[in-house]
Amino acid sequence: MKNNPVIRWLQTRLGFFSLLVLLLWLKTAFAYYVDFSLGAADILQHLLMIFNPVGTSVLLISFGLYFKRPKVSYAAMLTIYILSTILLFSNIVYYRSATDFLTFNTILSAGKVAKGLGKSTASLLQWHDVFLIGDIVILIFALVRGWLKIDQRVFAIKHAFTVTTVGVFVFLLNLTLSEANRPQLLTRTFDRNYIVKYLGIDTFLVYDGVKTAQNNQIRASADGTDINKILNYTNAHQVPANVNYFGKAKGKNVIIIHLESFQQFLIDFKVNGQEVTPFLNSLYHDQNSLSFNNFFHQVGQGRTADAENMLENSVFGLPEGTAFTTLGSDNTYQAAPAILEQNAGYTSAVFHGNVGSFWNRNHVYKNIGYDYFFDQSYYNSSPDAMTTYGIKDKLFFAESIKYLEQLQQPFYTKFITVSNHTPYVLSKEDNPFETSDTSDKTVNNYFQTAHYLDESLKEFFNYLDSSGLAKNSLIMLYGDHYGLSSKNNTALAPLLNSDDNKAASDEDIQDTDDWTPFDNTQLQRVPLIFHMPGLKGGIQKQYGGEIDVLPTLLHLLGQDTSNYVMFGQDLLSKQHQQLVAFRNNNFVSDKYTVLGGKGAKSAVYDNQTGEQLTDLTDSQVDEIDKLQDQVTEALSLSDSLNYKNLLRFYTPNKFVPVNPENYNYLDQINELLNKRTQLGNASTSLYSQLGHSSTSMYHTDAPEITDAKKDIEEFPDLGDTSNSQAQENSQTAKTTSQKK
Repeated sequence: MKNNPVIRWLQTRLGFFSLLVLLLWLKTAFAYYVDFSLGAADILQHLLMIFNPVGTSVLLISFGLYFKRPKVSYAAMLTIYILSTILLFSNIVYYRSATDFLTFNTILSAGKVAKGLGKSTASLLQWHDVFLIGDIVILIFALVRGWLKIDQRVFAIKHAFTVTTVGVFVFLLNLTLSEANRPQLLTRTFDRNYIVKYLGIDTFLVYDGVKTAQNNQIRASADGTDINKILNYTNAHQVPANVNYFGKAKGKNVIIIHLESFQQFLIDFKVNGQEVTPFLNSLYHDQNSLSFNNFFHQVGQGRTADAENMLENSVFGLPEGTAFTTLGSDNTYQAAPAILEQNAGYTSAVFHGNVGSFWNRNHVYKNIGYDYFFDQSYYNSSPDAMTTYGIKDKLFFAESIKYLEQLQQPFYTKFITVSNHTPYVLSKEDNPFETSDTSDKTVNNYFQTAHYLDESLKEFFNYLDSSGLAKNSLIMLYGDHYGLSSKNNTALAPLLNSDDNKAASDEDIQDTDDWTPFDNTQLQRVPLIFHMPGLKGGIQKQYGGEIDVLPTLLHLLGQDTSNYVMFGQDLLSKQHQQLVAFRNNNFVSDKYTVLGGKGAKSAVYDNQTGEQLTDLTDSQVDEIDKLQDQVTEALSLSDSLNYKNLLRFYTPNKFVPVNPENYNYLDQINELLNKRTQLGNASTSLYSQLGHSSTSMYHTDAPEITDAKKDIEEFPDLGDTSNSQAQENSQTAKTTSQKK
């Protein structure tokens, strides 16, 4: 045995170092696949996920090699190894409870975390955990007994530095490949899962620590007087509600449908003589619909999360990254769910077929005040039910109703669709729509997924009519951001200028050769539709953006918004200022499109003609510069509010700050059942009103219908109100819905 080269190698200091790196690498890779759901989607992602522990392990443990005294060197390497293992194991246990990773603030609040897990900690342990910590006992025992001898030879500092350099090189290589596969990985921060998947748990903790330190430094510089500038601005910026619409939907349910990557030009758009979105077209023109055709998205790098932030709070996103992931876990909000719950007794819920950690929603929604969040874990997520970013829309809506029918009314709900998300891929079986045959595959696919979304909406609306929910609900649909970018314009322009689409379009879109930045800006329009029986509808021509949605919606619901900090204005107000600020400091007014962020020194286009204005009058220069100043001021104040968390210094009259610890999204089925049981005859849920489930009223032609329908029918009866049965149903239902 002594002549065995492996044994001889292990008796050296570098050999012991290599053993620790190997063990930490193997146990981390094992945890990635067994204990975490990181969602590697291709071969490169799998390779990066498998090998990302190598660089950090080499880098961290190599610090023990710098100690000259052998025993100290071995002790240092083993200590680093033990601490890394404890961090890994703690993340595993925490993930089993919260489906998330430990952050810097979570670790600092270890007492609260331990209290939250409580007696359930033991139940979170699994038999294979012994392999994560058992090797530490074996290593210590082997060193004590002399099976692993401490190498007494001097280990040169230059050799230690070489090992550290190798670790840095491997890490940078991993980072480079990760950025190539997922651009803006560390700036946009879609999901904590992404950073762990690409760069590892240690890197995530360092990244989170740096971000936390930066945020804390900014917040520490703030004081209560900083909110005054913002209050002065928002108070002066308010406009009175339109008396013809204020309170028209008072007491109604609110159903918001988030149309992923859906652009306004799709409305009434035809391909091969066929309407791409026939149902949405009919809804857009319905006499009970308020539809806006000059409504723009205003998102930055946060895309969907920025749109949600504006929808719920009427506050802009950040100039870089997204408020949800950068600040959302800790910031104070005075958002729509809390406002409606406290002022009008609304129950709130979000339905989304992606993982809850994407865009940090599982934390932000608690701070916003959402009662329920049904993420991917509550749906059938078998491979044939999934797209790149979650559950297919037809199956998503079909499965959501078993939760929707249990909510106490009135409710405020949001459905986030995903099928119309890049790369816009659906099988022919899912959607046989005959799309365009341009040279751009993205354009062709976009029409297919938009058509599929349209069919999904028709099925959902049919259910709302059949169940009776439609007559007592205000339904709002909005597009979150663009789907096709400027690089797709060459293929898109001929379709926009076809005879069918020219006749239906409100805008004169240029041919490709004459395409201008003004045309790109026109394509940043997205739909906004309010639909309710008896609502005086019509196509609204006024200019507005996503920042304006919340005050518009709250006024329709009869809510006074004068005490709240909102950067938007009621779109229906006769005094609404038609000014749309983009995150890059560009803007659109009712007369001009100004691109460049420098007022009259920018490229200025006439909205009526689309022509660039090169010879501005003095009055035009003054008008445009004043508008630019207003845009800059609004964005700057919004950034100050976000970065400094200034809402902690201001509480509106009769508003109670949201306590995120009051919300838990892990056992919501049981919560729904217990709520209805406690209320008894006073329950206002649709299930209670009907006296039975409404799932049989939902009809879909999804090709997965056999499996999907089976899942819905065999789902435990959520109508059983006995307490013991509710407990059993909850556990069974949760297990069923989490099957992958």
